Amino acid sequence: MMIETNRIEFKRELTRDLDIEREVVAFLNYHEGGVVYVGIDDNGKAVGVKDIDGDMLKIKDRIRTGISPSPMGLFDVTTERIDDIPVIKVFVATGSEKPYYKTKYGLSERGCFLRVGTASEPMTTKQIEDLYAKRVRQSLKNIPSPYKDLTFRQLRIYYESRNLMLNDSFAKTLDLLTADGGFNYVAYLLSDTNSMSVRLAKYAGTDRDELIENHEYGYCSLLKATNQVLDRLQIENTVKSSIGYPFRTDTPLWNERAVRELVINAIVHNDYFNEVSPKFELFSDRLEITSAGTLPFGMSKADFFNGVSNPRNKELMRVFRDVDMVEALGTGMLRVLKVYKEENFVFMDNFIRVVIPYNWIPSEIANSSSENKTVYVPENVLQELSERQRFIIDVLADVAENVAENVAEGIKVNTKYLSERLGVNRKTIQRDLVELVEKQLVRWVGSDKGGHWEVITNNK
Repeated sequence: MMIETNRIEFKRELTRDLDIEREVVAFLNYHEGGVVYVGIDDNGKAVGVKDIDGDMLKIKDRIRTGISPSPMGLFDVTTERIDDIPVIKVFVATGSEKPYYKTKYGLSERGCFLRVGTASEPMTTKQIEDLYAKRVRQSLKNIPSPYKDLTFRQLRIYYESRNLMLNDSFAKTLDLLTADGGFNYVAYLLSDTNSMSVRLAKYAGTDRDELIENHEYGYCSLLKATNQVLDRLQIENTVKSSIGYPFRTDTPLWNERAVRELVINAIVHNDYFNEVSPKFELFSDRLEITSAGTLPFGMSKADFFNGVSNPRNKELMRVFRDVDMVEALGTGMLRVLKVYKEENFVFMDNFIRVVIPYNWIPSEIANSSSENKTVYVPENVLQELSERQRFIIDVLADVAENVAENVAEGIKVNTKYLSERLGVNRKTIQRDLVELVEKQLVRWVGSDKGGHWEVITNNK
């Protein structure tokens, strides 16, 4: 059973009397954001929602029209199954234009709320004034576009591909206008023609000494440039196939879904104020993704890694979500951390970099290592071995011939590892290893607990 916390609020059902706007405003003003569940009672029991689709539409409309400044791009309304009962989940990110308030009541104690413990409390006049003084007025939507005559054919194509139509007032709906009605910098980035370019570089080695490829993706809608980068990285994400007993194993250089999330995050959350675009660099042993900007004000590294969402460019976030390039808010970093570690993130004064080590080292790199070893097993000896024993030799030989790859993958070939690769129990593997030891083809190296099996090799 779930419980209410400083970041979780329960509502049994959506009614006219339910002040959903109050709860959302409180989470927008709270430094960690939060979640409102509709269809769960005060005791944390899921009771469901009668008209889940209708209520979701009502919630979206009430949040969109009843809260100021515009919360678009800062909330997400989805469904979730609790105890196999569908309920509505309203995810709310902390906003950068605090204080948020109920439009009807303005910047007053009746309009401004803040999450305190498990309740949404009215803010005092002093709290409102302090937050307003700290409000981030410098946002992309307030910066005029360098060009006045912008076209959006590419943007329309992306929306139409998702069966969404942009009407004549789309610029206002998507917050692409400044206060005086002209196009803003968000519109400029999403337009068919601009001066923004995303760089993808490829180097021969582990440093930047030898540049072998340099691609510029841009001067077009940021949506199109993003897809061009993703398409190029998909080509670069080569797959290594290992065919052996009893299965074929395919291993790409990196986890495609996690890297896709990181690429889109780098582009959507990039600080474009100084016209610095994200950069993607391919080395012989890693991929590096660098975006301009630091963590938003008030967000700690712990918040960042715990999935607290505070979009730097909420207007871009909203558009990328509309065309399904961004999934539910607050889930991206948690998905990434299932694959990569916090140590892969480097926080600098003006940039954030993610270093993605390859799952394996391409053979032309690994085989250049002076530590690599070449394995020779006489053909007549191989013929005396069973298919499973030959596969054990192949696995150990592959490790010996690709030392750099072995380190990158963190492989320690013990009996458990071989058992899992071959799909047989450990006793069977142990019997095979005893025979291979007797034939002086393999040996155990290291301590009883921390050692590993290796094939007996000849250096060349």
